Amino acid sequence: MSLALTALPRRPAAPAPVAAAVAVVALLALPVSPGGAEPADVLSALMVLYCLVLVVRERRRPLPPAAALLLGLPVVGLALAAMGASSAAAGLAGLGRYLQIFVLVPAAVLLLVRDRSGFRLLAWSFVGLALVQGTVGVHQYVTRTGASYQGEDVRAVGTFGPQDVMGMATAVALGLVCAVGIALGRSPLRQRALAAGCALVLSAPLAFSFSRGAWIATVLACSVQLVLAGPRRALVTAAAVAAAGVVLVGGFGAGSAQLQQRLGSIAQVADAPDQSVIDRYTLWASAVGMWRRHPVTGVGLKGFPEYRDGNASVALSSGAEVAGAGAAYRRQPLLSPHNMYLLLLSEQGLVGLVALAGGWLALLVCAVRRLPRVRDGGDGGGGGGRGDGGAEGGGRGDEGADGGGLDCGLVACGLIVWLLTDFAYGDIGGPSTLLTGLALGLTAWWALSGGHAPRELTATRTEEAVTR
Repeated sequence: MSLALTALPRRPAAPAPVAAAVAVVALLALPVSPGGAEPADVLSALMVLYCLVLVVRERRRPLPPAAALLLGLPVVGLALAAMGASSAAAGLAGLGRYLQIFVLVPAAVLLLVRDRSGFRLLAWSFVGLALVQGTVGVHQYVTRTGASYQGEDVRAVGTFGPQDVMGMATAVALGLVCAVGIALGRSPLRQRALAAGCALVLSAPLAFSFSRGAWIATVLACSVQLVLAGPRRALVTAAAVAAAGVVLVGGFGAGSAQLQQRLGSIAQVADAPDQSVIDRYTLWASAVGMWRRHPVTGVGLKGFPEYRDGNASVALSSGAEVAGAGAAYRRQPLLSPHNMYLLLLSEQGLVGLVALAGGWLALLVCAVRRLPRVRDGGDGGGGGGRGDGGAEGGGRGDEGADGGGLDCGLVACGLIVWLLTDFAYGDIGGPSTLLTGLALGLTAWWALSGGHAPRELTATRTEEAVTR
């Protein structure tokens, strides 16, 4: 019977479900159209619907219990904050955005990633997006066609434009973290060398973004990845990075003065802060003032702009300057505290902060706890499915082929560390925010699914198992 089944013509392999998430990442490379619906946002909604169809068709449990708890708990705080919003429209708009980024998109990624091959495909798509945005950003810096910075149009913003000045920095930084995680893993040498080369290339556009928060978050995330990869790899990689840094800094030429000034300003946030730092401190104080008046549920979703001036000092400027990269000069109002934790605290109170930030910390703990078993060769899970070799359900059969998923663990830990650090300097807003949801989904897959492919009950999988 097995011979007869083997003789049957094989059907063309269906596209991996994770391709839907990869398509969302790819659309983020398109130029941003101010005021219109972003294609990536539309596709992310279709991706969620696609996941629902898959769950019904494959008759499988949607999410592991831990994932359902961590991703579902924030809904309670969001619902309370939406009811406390100044208007129903503002409450619904804020609720939809938070659900998209922190609940629906991460859950969809958790369902679409079936094995380590799917995880790597999505991680490489982050690297690809970073290379595209970084190339545009370097061109903007070299040709002086970027966003305005200290009177010159040199700030690299990629296709996101000056209205989302952190967009390119976020895309490039997350891609760099993914590349470092892959390079430190145990995948084939050619793949690791390619990832290391991509990481070095991406350091230039990240520098030209002039984003201090992205710099700090990237350095910390990559440092954590080095430590988790093992002491020997940490020493070798640190030496290589130091040598490459000397070469890159020496090659900046005339641009080194601006970069050094921006880098030096990180240490001047207390004694001689610039206006952007003063504005940030004032906004933080305003957010704390809102929380003190509404400690449990906050002022309501989208309520920060309305309550800002009543809690801010006169040191707050009228807005940030936006110009360059094809946009006319204007002053962009400061509508958020530029700190995700304080935004949650001010608009959602302690309930929202504990529900969301508590879930992120739980993801970090679960991701880091699982990594040593993979690094030391004691975790046979993490592969599962057909894509990573061996029988369904994983086991140790594919550990020699892909290093037991060490690269996946390092990528997941690096992404969550980057997000948690960057949230201290920024919050959600703009098309690039979708990358936050996708990154949380990758971390959730590694931390909560155990790395095993889901057990599906379809006739197709049964037939393929018999054929083997």
